[in-house]
Amino acid sequence: MALNNQTWVTEFILQGFSQNPHLEIFFFCLFLFFYALGVIGNSLIIASVWVTSGLHTPMYFFLINLALLDIICTTTVVPKLLENLVEEKKAISFVGCMTQVYVFSWALGSELLLFTAMAYDRYVAICRPLHYSTLMNNKICGVLVTGLWIVGGLDSGMHTAMLAQLSFCGPNIIDHFFCEIPPILTLSCSSTKVNELMTLVTDLVLGGTNFFLTTMSYGFIIANILKIRSEEGKKRAFSTCSSHLMVVTMYYFAVFCAYISPSASYSPEKGKAMAVLYTTLSPAVNPLIYTLRNKDVKAALRKLFVRWFSF
Repeated sequence: MALNNQTWVTEFILQGFSQNPHLEIFFFCLFLFFYALGVIGNSLIIASVWVTSGLHTPMYFFLINLALLDIICTTTVVPKLLENLVEEKKAISFVGCMTQVYVFSWALGSELLLFTAMAYDRYVAICRPLHYSTLMNNKICGVLVTGLWIVGGLDSGMHTAMLAQLSFCGPNIIDHFFCEIPPILTLSCSSTKVNELMTLVTDLVLGGTNFFLTTMSYGFIIANILKIRSEEGKKRAFSTCSSHLMVVTMYYFAVFCAYISPSASYSPEKGKAMAVLYTTLSPAVNPLIYTLRNKDVKAALRKLFVRWFSF
């Protein structure tokens, strides 16, 4: 059913990666593996931090939120992708498409803000350790996390509402494996200049500001670490933020490549490749990065497994 009198398209066809049945089987197995890895890995991180009182600190509070956002992000996209890989008609309703855009953009935008909060947490821990308990108390952490979820939701709601008001009179084939703003804009038969401008402005403001704040935080962190005289002290300080730095770098690379460009120059191939990074690979790899490089999380996971298997 159309959302307004100008919307003629009632469903979209997600073209996906390939029309070759053999390749679709390969993609189904591949994405199912990474989806399961992402959901299980992030769920284990949430559970291990939740049941380990020693990890009830701001850093791991933010990590729980990151794991939750990763689960929402990949679950919004991959199950529908898996369904389309085995279905002959790879369709999604107009309402379903707008819902996918909203939830996915909400998770992606909130994650952007969360990375800045995590960088600030590491800055305070390394550069102002004596004030850490004051600057990163439970109330401040709660306000930061609540705020980033709200801001992410409002930003996503604005873009989704503007997208839903466009006219779609055909064609209705999205050259992508899920509903994302850039490829949908190319299908509109009405002007998308306002949408493109607002997308670019909010991406530059939110993305640019958070990138600057994150970069500045790590600039201070690195400068402070270099002042430490002992090599052991430097390694210990850097180990507390190296995992986060790796995750942030991968995230910004993929999102900037996918979004910081007008729809007229949108490349479906590049869009799909970058989208795989932040919808599938990143949620699957993030738990491995934080687990393999963090002895506290590994110890918590061991205790969690022992507790489960003892029942």
